[in-house]
Amino acid sequence: MVKAVLWEEDSLKLIDQTLLPTREVWLTLQSAEAAFEAIKSLRVRGAPAIGITAAYGLYLGMRNSKVEDVARFFEVLDQQVDYLASARPTAVNLSWALREIRSKLRTLPNPTVPQLLAVLLEEAVALHEDDRRRCEAMADHGQSLIPQNARILTVCNTGALATGGIGTAFGVIYRAHTLGKQIEVFPTETRPVLQGARLTVYELTRAGIPTTLICDNMAAALMQKKGADLVIAGADRITADGSVANKIGTYSLAVLARHHGIPFYVAAPFSTIDAGLPGGSDIPIENRPADEIRRVFNQTLITLPDVPCWNPAFDVTPPELVDGIITERGILRPPYREQISHFITENNPIKSEELR
Repeated sequence: MVKAVLWEEDSLKLIDQTLLPTREVWLTLQSAEAAFEAIKSLRVRGAPAIGITAAYGLYLGMRNSKVEDVARFFEVLDQQVDYLASARPTAVNLSWALREIRSKLRTLPNPTVPQLLAVLLEEAVALHEDDRRRCEAMADHGQSLIPQNARILTVCNTGALATGGIGTAFGVIYRAHTLGKQIEVFPTETRPVLQGARLTVYELTRAGIPTTLICDNMAAALMQKKGADLVIAGADRITADGSVANKIGTYSLAVLARHHGIPFYVAAPFSTIDAGLPGGSDIPIENRPADEIRRVFNQTLITLPDVPCWNPAFDVTPPELVDGIITERGILRPPYREQISHFITENNPIKSEELR
């Protein structure tokens, strides 16, 4: 699988996802500003991947700051954390990754600036590896939901390009394929930036998984003709009640799935859960430029050049439409508030058998 993020030769390397699938171009990033731009412009996207990118970007920013005083180091660190976290507001993994690293640095006893920089990089690398393991665990847990010969509908991109491992929803699908379940996948194109058509089809095809691309507005017809057995999506933020913010169009699929009696699942690591937000209406939704709608991939104009556009990057699926949330610790089932609270407030490891 193509990896979205690499740390090599003391620099951050990203595949420019805005050029896929026709061109594979790798970028070398040497600053926090470059990491911010890559996240903001969707050169790297997917909640886990942008969290990992921000972690490495934080190290680059602090390395380039060349501060020598520890107190000043933490002042600049706070500024860098706020700056990088503002790149995209909806995906909670971004701010979570930065907060985790900052908290770790603050616990170090009497550190020097070189020690702080070394630990910062170690934590970024550890965060990257941690996400890889979480993806593997989600893939394993999700297999109980994927029957033989399943026809799976998915949205946006949730694979290796979006994470530090084999993916969230895509990872579950990929594992089913490697286990010989004879699945077929129907990715939606995912307008307006076409992550499904450009990226998910690219990854599915490279993995040798039977794939049929559909337009976003064809999902209902596919379900009506009994052409899909389940829907599985990723998540950028999950609130305390189990509301799921994900790529725009996810909510539509959940409504359609419920109407047609098809299970709707979400795959996301626990780091995506924001227990500080009580419900979906509290999630900040990123609004993106109008030209993403006016033009096909910001190039060919398809409407009047000055027509007003509403372009939210995400929508929110209410918990009552979600049949299960696949995590690295097992599958959460409704009611979600109790299970999420159990994990967050008690900090207890939840066993798979407790969640099913």
